[in-house]
Amino acid sequence: MKRTLFTLVLMFALVSTPYLPNTFAQDYTQFSLPEGAKARLGKGNVTGNIAYSPDSTRLAVAGSIGIWIYDAQTGEELDLLTGHTDWVVSVAFSPDGNTLASGSYDGTVLLWDANTGKHIHTLTTFLISGESVAFSPDGTTLAVGGLAEVILWEVNTGSHLHTLTGHTDWVNSVSFSPDGQTLATGSDDGTVRLWEVNTGSHLLTLTGDTWEDFTRDTWDVYSVLFSPDGTTLALASIDWDGGGSGSSAVRLWDVNTGKHIRTLPGLLRTVAFSPDGSILTSISSVSDDNTIRLWDANTGRHLRTLIGHTDWVESVAFSPDGNTLASSSRDDIVRLWDVNTGRHLHTFAGHTDDFYYHEFLFSPDGQTLAVQTLAGGNENTVRLWDVNTGRHIRTLTGHTLPVNSVVFSPDGNTLASGSYDATVRLWDANTGRHLRTLEGHTSSVESVSFRPNGQTLASGSSDETVRLWDANTGRLLRTLTGHTSSVRSVSFSPDGNTIASASGDDTLSLWDVNTGRHIHTLIGHTHLVNSFSFSPDGNTLASGSSDETVRLWDVNTGRHLRTLTGHTGSVTSVAFSPDGNTLASGGGWEDDTVRLWNVNTGRHLRTLIGHTHSVTSVAFSPDGNTLASGSSDETVRLWDANTGRLLRTLTGHTSSVRSVSFSPDGNTIASASGDDTLSLWDVNTGRHIHTLIGHTHLVNSFSFSPDGNTLASGSSDETVRLW
Repeated sequence: MKRTLFTLVLMFALVSTPYLPNTFAQDYTQFSLPEGAKARLGKGNVTGNIAYSPDSTRLAVAGSIGIWIYDAQTGEELDLLTGHTDWVVSVAFSPDGNTLASGSYDGTVLLWDANTGKHIHTLTTFLISGESVAFSPDGTTLAVGGLAEVILWEVNTGSHLHTLTGHTDWVNSVSFSPDGQTLATGSDDGTVRLWEVNTGSHLLTLTGDTWEDFTRDTWDVYSVLFSPDGTTLALASIDWDGGGSGSSAVRLWDVNTGKHIRTLPGLLRTVAFSPDGSILTSISSVSDDNTIRLWDANTGRHLRTLIGHTDWVESVAFSPDGNTLASSSRDDIVRLWDVNTGRHLHTFAGHTDDFYYHEFLFSPDGQTLAVQTLAGGNENTVRLWDVNTGRHIRTLTGHTLPVNSVVFSPDGNTLASGSYDATVRLWDANTGRHLRTLEGHTSSVESVSFRPNGQTLASGSSDETVRLWDANTGRLLRTLTGHTSSVRSVSFSPDGNTIASASGDDTLSLWDVNTGRHIHTLIGHTHLVNSFSFSPDGNTLASGSSDETVRLWDVNTGRHLRTLTGHTGSVTSVAFSPDGNTLASGGGWEDDTVRLWNVNTGRHLRTLIGHTHSVTSVAFSPDGNTLASGSSDETVRLWDANTGRLLRTLTGHTSSVRSVSFSPDGNTIASASGDDTLSLWDVNTGRHIHTLIGHTHLVNSFSFSPDGNTLASGSSDETVRLW
């Protein structure tokens, strides 16, 4: 990466600093940008685990766009490691802290130099994902678990050592023995297998008469764990035939003989050894009665029960010194306990949503607890807590849920994005700097729209409301209520005095922007309204619906003018020509056509046939002479709007084209596709200009800046990108 001479000089004074990439060069919105991108707005979703470096100075977070590296003391972003082509689901530091491994749904595991962020090796697993990765104690071997196989790799060279076969279903857990000579693997096939690491040979399968049902296909083994001295293996599993909702057990096995030692009674779902390697002082197990139980590992004697959680306890972990236990529960609380006395020490609250899935871990020095919430309601954060005082230190922010809608302000200086995380975010379009977050919606924000004067922003949400905001201050002006289902789209009239909203309740509503007064409810559609558009003069509203019709409405009176029939499938998109005299509509599945209509008479003008699958989007060029249509057949077609003649077909996308739009000068068309890319095309020649690659999931929305020089795109990878 680029460094100035000043930075090179600084390196001599900062040789003790463990991680320097990016921190002196740029802010995090500029990290690892794809070619052609100006900035990255947002950090993507947290999609996997978090990992501390062994010296407690860095925190790695697995995300939808890569691996974020943080300074664990300050929370500052140090780097973004990109290279995977799908969500990262696991990260792990090597024992010496010099190497980072990351597993992804793209079927690869990448090895990184943890000190520089440089990519070292790509390990192709062909296992669908690397959800289970583990370094051997000496850091020389990496184990990767996946679909019915475990692969062992040599870390320094990236060379393949062994493929361990024998499991017949997904491998959920891999664990090295303390001496690194043995590997334990647990699988959804209901078995645990022990392997010799050096040769890859199979040693034992833990089955037998002592646990007759253990080999049933209904047992899922969720975790396997060696005791610190390596002589005992603990495993937690669930029998999904047990009473319909599943029964569970924690069992201990002798590693050397494969003999079953004992089963801990109760409905126990996870297990953790204390760090004491000389005496196995306790095992903590989680049960369905909302308690945590401590056991003597040598005798199986119950030591104490920790009571305090009010819902199902999900996970536990010992501090590095073994004196403290952390537990998390579906009651949205993380608690710390004194292991020796069972006394409750601290409660860590503050997470605002139900935990759908979460993890936590102690820093290696035992001073900090990192709590990660994944896809829990509207929250997607990593919070750091002081173990000794229970004080909240900081929250690693910016990780959001998918972006549904993006729009430029009329002057092009501000960009608004609406997200599944129930917020609207405003960004400086020139620098990518986050300006403010607009909070108030209680569910996903589906659509955002600026008033033509740029002073007001409207947002429609799954919480059934429309909210109006002061675009300069972020202050909530008013909340518009009345819809009985999700508000899927909002748009201002050309004069800015009226706002229209379309809802899953099959209606459209018109509102007075200045007062918030409800003006009209447009009732007539018998199914979802998929698209609507104001005529250029603002007097007419066109709406397309899954009831296979297009309806025209008088904006001033709310009166239904006419119904345009002829489509034989859902109407997915409608657009007025710039002069307002013609309306284009796109037909969905089993229709696959574009139809043109005379707005003043409702007369059908012509049907444009050529697409072989649903038409998803239609748009007129600024001069009105060309019509573009995007389709699930992976093409964009350009038509002569006056004659209906097909001008050209634009091919190159490898998935459904979800949206098309002309640039303000009409010379360029942009198309967004389910292949996670945007493409730019020359309208006059049909030549493909650019493919904008960088998003790692569906592009849901895009918008040209008013001057046509910048394109913003919002994606299900939880980012907005400027190009």
